[in-house]
Amino acid sequence: MADSPAAPTPVTGPTADELRVLVLAGGLSYERDVSLRSGRRVLDALRAVGVEAELRDADIALLPALTADPPDAVVIALHGATGEDGSLRGVLDLCDVPYVGCDARSSRLAWDKPSAKAVLREAGIPTPDWVALPHDRFSELGAVAVLDRIVDRLGLPLMVKPAQGGSGLGAAVVREAASLPAAMVGCFAYDQTALVERYVPGMDVAVSVLDLGEGPRALPPVEIVPRNGVYDYAARYTAGRTTWHAPARLDAATTAQVTEVALAAHTALGLRDLSRVDLIVDAAGRPHVLEVNVSPGMTETSLLPLAIQAAGLDFGRVLGTLVSRAAARRR
Repeated sequence: MADSPAAPTPVTGPTADELRVLVLAGGLSYERDVSLRSGRRVLDALRAVGVEAELRDADIALLPALTADPPDAVVIALHGATGEDGSLRGVLDLCDVPYVGCDARSSRLAWDKPSAKAVLREAGIPTPDWVALPHDRFSELGAVAVLDRIVDRLGLPLMVKPAQGGSGLGAAVVREAASLPAAMVGCFAYDQTALVERYVPGMDVAVSVLDLGEGPRALPPVEIVPRNGVYDYAARYTAGRTTWHAPARLDAATTAQVTEVALAAHTALGLRDLSRVDLIVDAAGRPHVLEVNVSPGMTETSLLPLAIQAAGLDFGRVLGTLVSRAAARRR
């Protein structure tokens, strides 16, 4: 089992209160509203520990601002493609502006769920069996025939979700074959490729991973109990729809296994600074990685802040350490 993370420690370079930090939030994805909530919370937390921080949208004015007056570090609180597909991180690299989180290449890999699952499977990390199906192939090959083969191959129930996306948008559990076509249509509204994977019943658990200067460490797992049984968009961001337990109600041996798998996923994907690994723990106590998020939510109901609190750490101080480490990378 991973050791509990120690309190944030100083890093070589400027301290957080000597930095000027830009928090990027908003964007044009379906997750814009959530991103703005995350950005405001990050902004308040940084200012509470003495960091000079500014909130800015990722719009046409961003590049001129970075060129004219580059910040010491950026915190990416953008969700969806803008913050997670690696493109913005690549632009920040071009501008020589350091940022909290993994680099563009690793971000692209984690963002595409089928590619990430393939890497996890190759590394021996358990993840449910899956099929990735682009909308064009779905239409060209005949929807009915394709769906019949999916059910034959993976069985029921199934989880259908966008191959690229977050916040549970476009995701659905399919328990009967007759419900699969509607789930695919709903998924294709958010992405051109659907990820269909074997549904594993069990406990929804999220393990956040932080590196505060002494290597990646897993925070206490957070257990997710959605009222309707599915952790979709409404369950994530509507008060009263979900109950969280931090730490998760797992025995010591299962907790050790879950955190070990989460750390292995973080490492296999080449991630840096922070991530959130979403898993299912089945009835036998075996963890299965569903996906890995490189720009976790930071809202009042988001899982990374809950894990930070459960670890006995201060949210603002953690962010301050992360921005100090990011700024030191450039220096």
